[in-house]
Amino acid sequence: MSDSLSLSHREMELVDALRRLGGSARSAELAKMLDVSEETVRRTIKALNKAGAVQRVHGGAFLAGPQSATSFARRISENQKEKARIAALAAGHVRDGMALFLDVGSTTAFVAEELRQKTGLIVVTNSIGAAQSLANHNGNRVHFLGGEMQSNERGTFGFVAEQQLRRFALDLAILSADALSAKQGVLYHSADEAQLASVAAECAQQVAIAMAHPKFAETAPHCGPEPRKITVLFTDQEPGKKLSAALAGWGVKTEVAPSGKEN
Repeated sequence: MSDSLSLSHREMELVDALRRLGGSARSAELAKMLDVSEETVRRTIKALNKAGAVQRVHGGAFLAGPQSATSFARRISENQKEKARIAALAAGHVRDGMALFLDVGSTTAFVAEELRQKTGLIVVTNSIGAAQSLANHNGNRVHFLGGEMQSNERGTFGFVAEQQLRRFALDLAILSADALSAKQGVLYHSADEAQLASVAAECAQQVAIAMAHPKFAETAPHCGPEPRKITVLFTDQEPGKKLSAALAGWGVKTEVAPSGKEN
C-alpha cells in the first residue's frame, strides 16, 4: 500500500471509511458515509487503485493487502461479469412488494444492487452490504438480523440471527453457496452459513441459489438446505450432465443468464 503521506485528504477519508466498514464497501455506501456524490467516490477509488491502496471491484472497492485474500472483499472481485449477469437474471424474477431473504454471498451482493430498481420490498438479510444498498430506497423496508458479527463475511450469524429469521414468512430466499454437489446439493465452508441458509429455506415459499459456474467444480464440508427445498438455480453456464440430472431429480429448475454477446 502507498505511503499515507502521498494520499490526498479525500483519499485518506475514503480509506478510513473502508476500514470502518470492515475493509470493503459499495460506492453508494461510501458516498453516503462521506456525503459526496458516487461519481466523486468512483474518481477517488480510481486514484487509490492506481496508488495501490485499494482494489476496485464492480460497484465498489476493498482495501489492498494480503489480509483480504480469503475475505468477502476478495471473493466479490472474482468472476464479476458472470455474477452481474446472474444478478440481473435473478432480479428479473423479483416483483415489487415481495418479502425476500438475501444472504452474505458475493453473488447476492450483485443481486442487491440490481434490486435497487424494485419498489416496496421487504428485505430480511444478515448482510451489511445488502442492507445498506436497499434500506430507505424506493420504499424498501430492510430488517437486519442480529447475531454474532463475522467481519470477514460482513454479516451476522448464529442462534440470534436464526431465531429472528424464523419469525418471517418470505416469498423468496436468494442464497449463495460455496459449492454444488450432485450427491449432497449446496455446500458451504462455514457451518454457521449453512445453518442460516437452511433456516431461510424453511421460511420461504421459493428458494433460489445464485451461483457462478466455477463453483460446480468446488467442494465444501457443510450441507445447506435440503436439495428438494430449492426451486431454481440461477447461473451463467449449464451444469454438466451429472449435476443437471441431479438437479432435475430434485425438482430444481436451472436458469442460465444470457452471455454478454447475446445481450
